[in-house]
Amino acid sequence: MILFFLLSLTFFVVLSIPIGFALGLTSIVMLIFLGDTNFFIVPQNILKGADNFSLMAIPFFILAGEVMNEGGLSLGIVRFVQTLLGHIKGGLGYVAIVASMIFAGISGAAVADTSAIGSVILPIMKKEGYDVNKSTAIVCAAGTIGPIIPPSIPMVVFGVVGGVSITRMFLGGFIPGVITGLLLFISWRVVTRNDKFVTYKRASRQEIWAAFLEAIPSLMLPIIILGGILSGIFTPTEAGVVAAVYALVVSIFVYKRINFSQFRSVCIKSAKSTSVVMLVVATATAVAYVVTIAQVPRQLGEMLMAATSNKYVILLIINLLILAVGCVMDVSPAIMILAPILLPITTKLGFDPVFIGVMVVYGLCIGLLTPPVGNVLYVGCGLSKIDFIVLVRHVAPHLIIYTIVLFLITYIPSLILFIPNLYL
Repeated sequence: MILFFLLSLTFFVVLSIPIGFALGLTSIVMLIFLGDTNFFIVPQNILKGADNFSLMAIPFFILAGEVMNEGGLSLGIVRFVQTLLGHIKGGLGYVAIVASMIFAGISGAAVADTSAIGSVILPIMKKEGYDVNKSTAIVCAAGTIGPIIPPSIPMVVFGVVGGVSITRMFLGGFIPGVITGLLLFISWRVVTRNDKFVTYKRASRQEIWAAFLEAIPSLMLPIIILGGILSGIFTPTEAGVVAAVYALVVSIFVYKRINFSQFRSVCIKSAKSTSVVMLVVATATAVAYVVTIAQVPRQLGEMLMAATSNKYVILLIINLLILAVGCVMDVSPAIMILAPILLPITTKLGFDPVFIGVMVVYGLCIGLLTPPVGNVLYVGCGLSKIDFIVLVRHVAPHLIIYTIVLFLITYIPSLILFIPNLYL
């Protein structure tokens, strides 16, 4: 049954059918294979998949990211970080990493993070004589931290599908995200060790203070989101609403970079992005239901237990599966398929669902930097007008960092669970 499921889904994907429709068709084909002609199950579960209050966080975080991108809030973040790190050799690379980590606390999406920070920092890096391929690679690698540091749209999806606390998952992603950012400092230093950069004097206290004042409205948003969630003032879903409203108010009344016509365009872009994600979530719910009644999780669990009884080896196998799936499928649909399959297996082995959720999201995010899907890479190519294969080659050293961190958090679960256990 597992093989039939994979073959069906692969067949529809190879035909270039959008993943949302491919998932719906797969659920119908599996029902036929099971001899069940009650096809009303499919639309019923599609409706059930979309009718979830927690999923409301997705459109609001998408809107917040689009508003901040259009409103230029990322510009203030970049300028402030540049006053802190711009004097270091290759400093703009470090600026891109730190700015992306800060913006990750707002958008919750890798594509939004890469687009917002890359559109600001890449022209500056090009003007200062940085290698365009290396610059784009580090911006893409840093932007992929977006769904790892809270808030995170993929974590919302996993939490809804798996019935896992979204707040605990948000907190669980903080340390892995910070570790990734710090290690990207090392990979950037290694790849640019022989490059020649123009050096600048350290910014004065007055310059740092002026840049900080300009960036305060942007820097406050991650604090408001996390502070509100941790204090219990609002839920992750309500945090999405707060983020969207705050970003809109700041963009219109503080930075004054968005007017009515621009806001209309932002809403249309956000609606398009939301519709894609929600269609995938809805149709994947139908697939998850059919997969469950077909006993695919039980079969996979039996296969893994037959192969080995060592739970750490099983984690290794799961990670390899995650990395393979991430290469050929975007994060959200992959979560919708894998979560119902992996959670019963890992829970039976005694693993915390929050730990598994963060690990799965992190592993699938690596696929954003690998062909053939590599959505973040396509954003980078669009920003810098460079060849896709060239960018893949230059992003490889940073991929090593992500892989190292994936196995670190896999075999040291406290890196994920320390903060959630501390607060909740």
